[in-house]
Amino acid sequence: MEKAKIKASQLFILVVLFEMGSALLFIPGFQAKQDAWLAILLGLAGGLALVLIYYRLYTYYPDLPFTSYVQEITGKWIGRLLSLLYIIYFMYFATRVLRDFGELLTTTIYFNTPLIVINSLMMLTIIYGVHKGIEVIARMGELLFGVIYLMAFAGAGLILFSGIIHLEYLQPMLEHGWRPIFIAFLRETSARPFGEMVVFCMLLPYLNDQKKAKAACLGGIILAGINVAITAAINVATLGVDLFLRSNFPLLTTIGKIQLANFIERLDVLFIIYLVIAGYFKISLFFYAAVIGATDLFKFKTHQKLSFPFGLIILFASITIASNYAEHLKEGLETVPIYVQWPFQIIIPFILLVIAFFRNRKKQITSS
Repeated sequence: MEKAKIKASQLFILVVLFEMGSALLFIPGFQAKQDAWLAILLGLAGGLALVLIYYRLYTYYPDLPFTSYVQEITGKWIGRLLSLLYIIYFMYFATRVLRDFGELLTTTIYFNTPLIVINSLMMLTIIYGVHKGIEVIARMGELLFGVIYLMAFAGAGLILFSGIIHLEYLQPMLEHGWRPIFIAFLRETSARPFGEMVVFCMLLPYLNDQKKAKAACLGGIILAGINVAITAAINVATLGVDLFLRSNFPLLTTIGKIQLANFIERLDVLFIIYLVIAGYFKISLFFYAAVIGATDLFKFKTHQKLSFPFGLIILFASITIASNYAEHLKEGLETVPIYVQWPFQIIIPFILLVIAFFRNRKKQITSS
């Protein structure tokens, strides 16, 4: 494990940037239509429960990364297999998010630029950050956190004063009852983005004050969840349900409608800048977790040796993961939540917590 330490405030910022990441690119809970914001808040409640599971595991093994204490909990061979699967999981999601942002840039700004060029440029900066370590990534988060929120407040103000919000689009509330909201929760918002907090099981041992881990993680996920829910409500209130469901990038479409005093318009660049920053941190943390996990599992002395080869794997996988954007989107919305996110983010951590609880209880009884 890298010899580094980060502050609780830095952890809080990383949680917010990570959780908001691609969640504002593809608003989760769209299956609930005008009640998408309710599905997100329900997902936030489930995400808080998951964070408590991850935190409890961390308290049992505060000095070990996830890939180490999973071997303590389940035994050497099963633990090593699970560790390897989680490394692949982290790399897979770094790949998916990289493809997400590559598709955004090639379909909105760089129409004639090949996807491989966009992804390569982004990946080179991410590899550099991961190579330097978690302290550098955390400091960058501190520097850019204010920039992101400045753009967010500016965008929200312009949307409000443009007069494009129609609150009637949010009605009727609970048109079909709670059933569509629960379906959206089970299929999507329970896992994305809140369940992705499992990546911080690899990062919590770097915190310099273990007592502040719980507050930093819970505070970060609450702030991010509220931001995503508000954004979903604004998108629906601006676009209407039909356009909200049909739009590939709802927030980009919303910002594109801003027109103030026949002068302030075409502010898509604000959205693009935000997403490039947020995408950087989301990919970086998944990528870093994979590199640190492999370093721990295969007993490398430093993680730097793995940053470049892992980066190349993620880069080329992002190009080959789907033949086109529609296939990539369908896989991410239909297949990934059930077969990838639920097992790795919810089921396995819960089983590990149960086993860890009884193992540690047995040790306490034996020692007493």
